[in-house]
Amino acid sequence: MKYNIAEKFVSINGEGMFAGQLAVFIRFCGCNLDCEYCDTRWANDMKVTFELLSEDEIYEYIKSTGVINVTLTGGEPLIQKNIYVLLEKLANDKSIRVEIETNGSIDILEFIDIENRPSFTVDYKLQGSGMESRMFLLNFNRLSSKDTVKFVVSDLQDLKKAKRSRSPWPVALLFRLALVVSALTLIISYFSVLINPSIITFPLFFGLYFIPILFVNIALLILGMIR
Repeated sequence: MKYNIAEKFVSINGEGMFAGQLAVFIRFCGCNLDCEYCDTRWANDMKVTFELLSEDEIYEYIKSTGVINVTLTGGEPLIQKNIYVLLEKLANDKSIRVEIETNGSIDILEFIDIENRPSFTVDYKLQGSGMESRMFLLNFNRLSSKDTVKFVVSDLQDLKKAKRSRSPWPVALLFRLALVVSALTLIISYFSVLINPSIITFPLFFGLYFIPILFVNIALLILGMIR
């Protein structure tokens, strides 16, 4: 497999889990977004000069630097044809730590199950980017403690949105919690009615109260994050 590489170099990582440490940067050509503030638009130009490198050549370059942190960036790495092949190649070497900077619009599901998978630094494009509608929100349920979410703030409105987007609880956990509470209250209500069918019990009312909450949590799960 061959990949269009706009540039490759060693520098200090400015974001993600290994910010402040040396990293090998592999910058891919091309992106599916066009953010207002993009600082690497040149790498997305159809006429950009690039190297055509195989996964073996990319790996050999990485190893030649002696640096253990690897950042795949762009452009957008995850739109590259056969990127899975390169990620598996790099994952086989457990002496290096691979991070992917991705713009948040590409589903990362197929890469999550790679053994020794890379960490993801996933953008959430706020309104100032002009690309917020392109975000694939379910990605944020697929991240773990090894991953990072990045907000680029253009103005006060973006800052307020970024603050609202934070949640101290994973959405999937909130959904399961609401499901369990709803199920328990409905079970209690069922047996309460069997014992005394002449009254509508408080647990029944409580259970019916939680049904709309359950549907709200399902909607939140589909959205992929609490706004």
